[in-house]
Amino acid sequence: MDKVDASIPPATPASDAGEWIAVEPSVRDNRDASPRLRNSSPGDNPPTFESARFDTIIRYQRRNSLNGNNVKLSSVPSRFLNLSNEFEFAGWGSQTHVTLSKHDHEAGSNKITTLRSETILGHFMASGIAGNAILGSVFYALPSVVAVSGVYSPISLFIATVLLFLWRPIMEELVSALPIKGAPYTYILNVSTKALALVSATLLLLDFAATSVVSAATAASYLAGEVSIPFKSFVVTILVLVLFTLISLTGIKESARLASSVLAFHVLTMVVLIIISCIHWGRVGRGQLKQNWVEGQVHPTSSLLHSVYNGVCLGMLGLTGFETTPAYSSRIKPGRFPLVLRNLHWPAILFNTLLMLLVLALLPLQTVIQGSNILSLLAERAGGPWLRIWIVVDAMIVLCGGVLTGILSACELFEQLANDRILPELFLRTLPITRSPYISVFSFIAFSLALYASAGASLPILSKMFSLTYLTTMTLFPLSLLLLKFNRGRLPRESFTSFGVVIVTLAVCATIFAGNIAVDPSTIGYFAPYFLGVLALFWATQNKIRLLRWVFWIYDQYSCLHSWRFTSGWGKRIIEVMRRLKRQPVCILVKSDEINGLVRMVLYVQKNEQTSSVKMVHFAEDEAGIPSELQANAKIIDEAFPEITIDLVIVREAFNPMTVAALAHHLTIPTSLMFMSCPGARLTYTVAEFGTRIITL
Repeated sequence: MDKVDASIPPATPASDAGEWIAVEPSVRDNRDASPRLRNSSPGDNPPTFESARFDTIIRYQRRNSLNGNNVKLSSVPSRFLNLSNEFEFAGWGSQTHVTLSKHDHEAGSNKITTLRSETILGHFMASGIAGNAILGSVFYALPSVVAVSGVYSPISLFIATVLLFLWRPIMEELVSALPIKGAPYTYILNVSTKALALVSATLLLLDFAATSVVSAATAASYLAGEVSIPFKSFVVTILVLVLFTLISLTGIKESARLASSVLAFHVLTMVVLIIISCIHWGRVGRGQLKQNWVEGQVHPTSSLLHSVYNGVCLGMLGLTGFETTPAYSSRIKPGRFPLVLRNLHWPAILFNTLLMLLVLALLPLQTVIQGSNILSLLAERAGGPWLRIWIVVDAMIVLCGGVLTGILSACELFEQLANDRILPELFLRTLPITRSPYISVFSFIAFSLALYASAGASLPILSKMFSLTYLTTMTLFPLSLLLLKFNRGRLPRESFTSFGVVIVTLAVCATIFAGNIAVDPSTIGYFAPYFLGVLALFWATQNKIRLLRWVFWIYDQYSCLHSWRFTSGWGKRIIEVMRRLKRQPVCILVKSDEINGLVRMVLYVQKNEQTSSVKMVHFAEDEAGIPSELQANAKIIDEAFPEITIDLVIVREAFNPMTVAALAHHLTIPTSLMFMSCPGARLTYTVAEFGTRIITL
């Protein structure tokens, strides 16, 4: 158990130096010493680490070893009856120098090459993935808005879609600073704590599942409203989910091409519908619009504003899909993400506002309020049965494309959660040819089906839950940027958003969230159980060791469990599992020997990661590049954290993405579990190239 560094000779006895824990910089020669140290006599200064050789720590370790006590802990008794404090002791840290092999370099180079090859999506193809969810939402957003806003629906939808201008610069800055997978979960993870990141992961998973299920269920409902089918609509919903599960297994590039084709067909359909409806409106005149306006007037002005406000709150659902775009930003070619947002935003404004106006101009208000397939009714009124059939076909196709959006976005999230040891590593397995993460795909579809079944296959219930899930997910973006500006202000990025825009966006989120609850208070009742259930699941997978401690403590309190036939061996098995989980190491990449910074990084690991093994890594091409007190301070920190083994690793290489990836291969630790301080403008590489997590300013 004793892991004292054998390279350090025994401490010299009986001198004043033995009573010191040195705090002054080590003086390697007179040229390195400060003027104050050069001009003072040796007796005026505390001994340096070079002369003391960590005397206090080494003497303490030796004394405990002679007494048969190898732990760093105090004499406070263990909380367990049958488990001593020795279990808490992680072992003494070691100090090693590492030279990366040719095989390590090849592995690192291959990883960087693979990472760059994954950046394959141009702005049109990338627009197709989220575009089907965003532009396809007209089929379910318009009926919801007109039900609460009436003739003021075009105004409400215009305001709702224009509000997205607040989010665009926020998303652009976040992607510019952190072009990584799994956003906004990864944003929160890099700018705040892992606990808050789990909340964002919960919201994202619910949002992606709701996007897929609501899109599939709406397609089934739309079909059932147009034709007679021999089975219930929930069967169609399940068939759609299964079909797009198979499609998503073809890989992200092929899926993106399919999504882009579907989006192009939908845009063409909406343009044809708008043109034919405008021509028909010009023929019949404004009579129907005037009649609807008179019939739908509300008084006084406060009631009018209330109707518009309610319409804005529900109209935000017409923008569902925007929150999924940053989730795959790492796949988008550099500099194209703002174009993706532009490609999606302007059509959303045009289609939502103009189609709602045409519906009120050509259809009676009561027909609009009572009907669910209002766009197919508009198509038949303006162009005849042939156009209605076209709209129904388009609705089925584009809504099914929304299913694909949810699946692909969820796969990116699952990959990141698996890299962070929240989900098992099997979620990283891919098919040999298409490289599709089949475990993630099947797991997500299973979760979506469970969500659909638990709601009783009810589209209204899922839509209510979806409304709050979407809004809280959109709140994560301004919150992430606010934390980024405060906690990671040094992080380089090309785009900057003013502080006022961030605050206004947060205020808009709170206002619209409250408005959705006011329109239908039952939405919070449907949202809360799903949210708390998934959050509890993620918390349990993240805190496996803590849960096992509680289980062992309960087992330890009842002696009868130790003697029963089926439970007698539980204690040993629980302890073995805890030890195995604790031994999974993480890395902290350190630049200097400042002990306050090193302690903050270790405290972050202690709070956010379930591990007892920390590799403190410093890259230095030669001996002169090693900070003078790094070795000493690593010893002190190793002494200060008995439940964590601090191993100092000096890597004889330059610090760059390839050597970090090579080290990850050498230590068999994924780069997502390598932590570093926030880089400044002088670093020529991006965070995405390293694949590491930022944990301090």
